[in-house]
Amino acid sequence: MNATAPSHHTVMRSQLGRARGLGSGHSGTEHWIVERVSAASLLPLSGWFVIQMFRLGGADYEDVTKWGGKPVNATLLAALVATSFYHAEAGLQVIVDDYVHGKATAPAKLLVRFGCGIFGLLGLVSVLKLALGRKG
Repeated sequence: MNATAPSHHTVMRSQLGRARGLGSGHSGTEHWIVERVSAASLLPLSGWFVIQMFRLGGADYEDVTKWGGKPVNATLLAALVATSFYHAEAGLQVIVDDYVHGKATAPAKLLVRFGCGIFGLLGLVSVLKLALGRKG
């Protein structure tokens, strides 16, 4: 080793020079696309759901279970629930990334993922119970 080599280099670089190469982690683009695709798929699913709820406005329990027992309705309802919670998780992850810092970041991300997963699973089980429930 060279004993005369300095142990610290002072580099005079501009802020732009320091920032180069430190850009996107290449996950932001994918996340942005996922949010847009899930939002676009929620538009027709939400429209279908609102129309169906107006149609079932004064229906009794048997009519609703009969409606939910139809394969097309159960499939679209399950897709709505799954896509809604997936979209919610993606949006909440952005909020955590932007506003939660330090040691709280990892637990907050875990809480978002766990919470959206549990509530999404609860919604899907409810749809399955409606679809596979007793036939009147």
